[in-house]
Amino acid sequence: MDYLHRTWAEIDLDSIRHNFRELKKRLSGSCLTMAVVKADAYGHGDGFVSRTLQAEGADWFGVSNINEAISLRRQEVKKPILILGFTPPELAGELNRLNVSQTVYSPDYANALSEAAQRQGVRVDCHIKVDTGMSRIGFYAQRSQAAQAAEEIAQTCSLPGLSCTGIFTHFACADEYNPDSAAYTRGQFQAFLDTLKLLETRGIHFALRHCCNSAGALAYPEMHLDMVRLGVVLYGLNPSAECAGMAALRPAMSLYTTVTMVKELEEGVAVSYGRRYAAGEGGRTIASIAVGYADGYRRSFTNRGRVLIHGQFAQVTGAVCMDQMMVDVTGISQIQTGDRVTLLGADGENRITLDDFAAVNGTINYEECCLIGRRVPRVYIEGGRESAVVDYVVAPL
Repeated sequence: MDYLHRTWAEIDLDSIRHNFRELKKRLSGSCLTMAVVKADAYGHGDGFVSRTLQAEGADWFGVSNINEAISLRRQEVKKPILILGFTPPELAGELNRLNVSQTVYSPDYANALSEAAQRQGVRVDCHIKVDTGMSRIGFYAQRSQAAQAAEEIAQTCSLPGLSCTGIFTHFACADEYNPDSAAYTRGQFQAFLDTLKLLETRGIHFALRHCCNSAGALAYPEMHLDMVRLGVVLYGLNPSAECAGMAALRPAMSLYTTVTMVKELEEGVAVSYGRRYAAGEGGRTIASIAVGYADGYRRSFTNRGRVLIHGQFAQVTGAVCMDQMMVDVTGISQIQTGDRVTLLGADGENRITLDDFAAVNGTINYEECCLIGRRVPRVYIEGGRESAVVDYVVAPL
């Protein structure tokens, strides 16, 4: 394929298909699927991932903002799209033109969007967001506030220029299975049902009711309702360690780079900025490799991360630089310039996962894949072969 073998990510579309099918078979025949492809499909590339899932039968797509919705429409995604976050109300006409649904989450926002839609002579399809426990955006329905939320939602549904066809909430800790967290999730679900019941007494019904994210879809089948929102599981990642093994997921992303130089360091010789590493007794063999924090391999891996070369682990030595870093290859034979380095994925019998990344950096696997930079080409694999390459820098979409 025509791409520069410096640093690149491989995205296995067959794994994404497999993961979608694994989750789909857990749903009732009437339950729809929303594939959440925000943040460039969690760093996997929104176009190829979305078209793959569209062909697999995903019913909806979820994005964060209107820019992401435009990207999907430009890349031949025809299925319905829901913007899960904020869109400036003055873009009501653009929402209508794109045939994209917008989340409405407060009386003020609803009124502003309604006024803009009327001025522009359009109607905007909307899904109502209900806050049942995230304390983020949403009509506030926590604790004793369900009646007030229902009143505000009812008023929103009567606003000109808006068509409120869906309603949803978002679970805060569906990926935690301790008794307290499980009770909290069930409480959120009940608050959502209570709000729906209050609306139904007013004659207000919605075509789509949804609350389950990836973890909820795995752990709470009784809460699937009309649609589930599948995010991190599509990419072969468990929402949490507690979810591991609940579905036979296959990680879709691997990340590779290249050895650019090998040198022998005498004992005591320092490596990289700040001299945070010095060669130990007897000296060390150090390889420079062509990846750095600007590519998404974080500086916090300094002296803590490890990579795979020739199937063996090599420790990151010294500070990770913007575009390069060094690893200790002492004891790994026949290292040469141009050798492939596995940053993420399998090499021989060993593997490095996004969960390993997250453990080093004190975060979650979701964040790690989203940080892989746009100067890293995405190489798409199907049937074990390269099928396409997206290089955001050389050939931007």
